[in-house]
Amino acid sequence: MSSLRPLIPLLIAAAILLGGNGLQGTLIALRGAQEGFSAASIGVIGTAYFAGFLIGCVAVVRILRAVGHIRAFAALAAIAASGTLLMAILIDPWLWTAIRFASGFCFAGLFTVIESWINSGVENRDRARVLSVYRIIDLGAVTGSQFLIPAVGAGGFAIFAVMTIMITLSLVPVSLADRSNPKPPENVKFDLRRAWAISPLGAIGAISVGLSNSAFRMLSPVYAQEIGLTVTDVAAFVSASIIGGALIQYPLGYASDKWDRRHVLIATSAAAMTAALALALFTGSSRPANFAVVFIFGAFAMPMFSLSAAHANDRAEPNEYVMLNAGLMLFYSIGAIFGPFTAAFVMEAFGPHALFFFNAAVYATLIIIILYRMRVRSSVPAAERSRFAALLRTSLIFGRLVGRTQRNAKTDDEALQQAGKSN
Repeated sequence: MSSLRPLIPLLIAAAILLGGNGLQGTLIALRGAQEGFSAASIGVIGTAYFAGFLIGCVAVVRILRAVGHIRAFAALAAIAASGTLLMAILIDPWLWTAIRFASGFCFAGLFTVIESWINSGVENRDRARVLSVYRIIDLGAVTGSQFLIPAVGAGGFAIFAVMTIMITLSLVPVSLADRSNPKPPENVKFDLRRAWAISPLGAIGAISVGLSNSAFRMLSPVYAQEIGLTVTDVAAFVSASIIGGALIQYPLGYASDKWDRRHVLIATSAAAMTAALALALFTGSSRPANFAVVFIFGAFAMPMFSLSAAHANDRAEPNEYVMLNAGLMLFYSIGAIFGPFTAAFVMEAFGPHALFFFNAAVYATLIIIILYRMRVRSSVPAAERSRFAALLRTSLIFGRLVGRTQRNAKTDDEALQQAGKSN
């Protein structure tokens, strides 16, 4: 606990930002639908966010090197807060698209600043612990923030003011916590061709998860509202999927460490596909049925990026982990750019339940690709697999942290095996 104490202010800032970002994603869909935006317009707004996020991940290191952590954080937070207020003043789908693009860029930068700062103060022995704490904060903040919408109301100015306050308050712990000036992170090496060559299935899995999860995250509030659920129900619906993913992720990871990860990926994809089809065909407008099935859907859909990354890391050399995790993050972001846009047009044509037909189609395609890859490439022996780790998709920094953790774990395993041979 003593190793975490100096990081508490930064973790508080992260909690505020994670909550505000999670709240904004749900609210944009709900408020857009209330304002008469079409599902296609809301999908385009979601696409803009992920496009900005992708560019932000790539560009933010240069900003940090130019002005430092605190100045970069202050500038990005000011832009994000101003954009949030502007959305309340000017209700227009095209303007919201531009603002969400800027928000994606800003949040990518804000998370990178915090996570690089945290990472600079973490010893190697504490990396796994810090990552676990950060995951808990992520889960609690995003889940809890959903219920600010029914508490404050999705209509009017107040909810935008709350989001602006959250973004602004995140400046306080960052500004006052520490007088140090952490060294900016190293430039991330992006080599998508090499990342693909290491594990085509890992790359395709990341793209598939980006397509599916971004569409669900952006458009599930629209689905829930259109089938007649209340605003409180919408918040519970989104939260149920997040909680499901959090609870099942580590058991799935443990299973993938024991058995061929591709078998676990097939089982996970099949379960997510089945839950998506159940939401599309059988749950109707029933509150209990929707909550129960979306919990199952989230339990299997949300961990799939980490499973895909773990499979890819099994194929990588230790010095390729950082580059590979950065590449997978970009593959995910590419999928996330197209997911909301495509799913929105499917919903426009066939109704709200078509969101889950879209998700089911993505998972079915992924299963076919996994089966093909199993025929052309043998599995990685259990002794050579890296350990499963839950990957965050808030910035590239914690991809590095996970890469280092996996590298150290693999090195430790090799040392133990060598010691066993010598004995």
